[in-house]
Amino acid sequence: MPYKYPKSKDWHVPKQKYRIVNWSEYNKALKNRGSMDFWLTDDAVEQWYEVDQDNIGCGAPQEYTDFAIITCHEIRQVYKQPLRQTEGFINSIFKMMKLDIKCPSYSVLSKRLSLLGIESPRYAKNAVPEEGISTIAIDSTGLKRFGRDEWHQEKHKVSAKRSWRKLHIAVDQDHYIQGTILTDRFDSDEGTLDDLIDQFEVPANHVSLDGAYDSFDVYEQLSDKFPDAEIVIPPDKNAVINDANHVIRNHNLEQIIEHGRMHWQKLTQYGRRNYSELAIQRYKRILGNRLHSRELSRQKQEAMIGSSVLNKMTSLGMPISYRYA
Repeated sequence: MPYKYPKSKDWHVPKQKYRIVNWSEYNKALKNRGSMDFWLTDDAVEQWYEVDQDNIGCGAPQEYTDFAIITCHEIRQVYKQPLRQTEGFINSIFKMMKLDIKCPSYSVLSKRLSLLGIESPRYAKNAVPEEGISTIAIDSTGLKRFGRDEWHQEKHKVSAKRSWRKLHIAVDQDHYIQGTILTDRFDSDEGTLDDLIDQFEVPANHVSLDGAYDSFDVYEQLSDKFPDAEIVIPPDKNAVINDANHVIRNHNLEQIIEHGRMHWQKLTQYGRRNYSELAIQRYKRILGNRLHSRELSRQKQEAMIGSSVLNKMTSLGMPISYRYA
């Protein structure tokens, strides 16, 4: 969160209140997220199976396209179902629609997941934009792999072994996830930044990150990728101006020394970083805070598909609000 007023000096910032101005449209969008309406175009049906197969013969199974595998995994994440239930669910839909196609088996869905090769989140609003992105907010969070929950530990007085992966995301001002990377929990935020911003194909005007990214290499990577962008990273409270710092970091320190940290945050609009905080909250509340796959290669594609699902839900509608207190 942004730098706050110290409570020890009796500073008090009242809770900010917002009023939604498009509640009717947003309420309808929330309902549409859970809609059970399914339709497949003729093109989608034709793309379900591979046309040119090398192993066509008597008894040879039909091969499914990447489009079919991705579609099934997207449905799985929306309804939070295991693979076997997903197979039965989709087959029942095809049966009701009287379509002569089938869902890939759960084993095929599991094995093909790591081979999809999705390089960036789908359904982004600015897939081929005419203009650049005004704001990028970058952050990371943990997604659980396995382990007992808090109730089990409290009930039986045991410490359960837990493990997690680190999800890195980059979000634009319209709440679309433009970049996603899943790494091991020991990988640093700054070490994965270069691969994350490589998913962007358009320039940006503003990039906000938290203090974990405060390093010379991060400033260099962002400056090379977005040469005209305002880079906002809060320096450490004990940081000093010196020649070893990046020129942008020294400029931020000069502003903080002259005007104070709170004024610097308002001046640079550091609060835009909340776009990434909100995206992480939406990911965990809508899709869950744990991964279904066991292997890292499959987990990476699962996180990429999850980000794509959130982008699709974002396209249905988001609240428009203003602060009134």
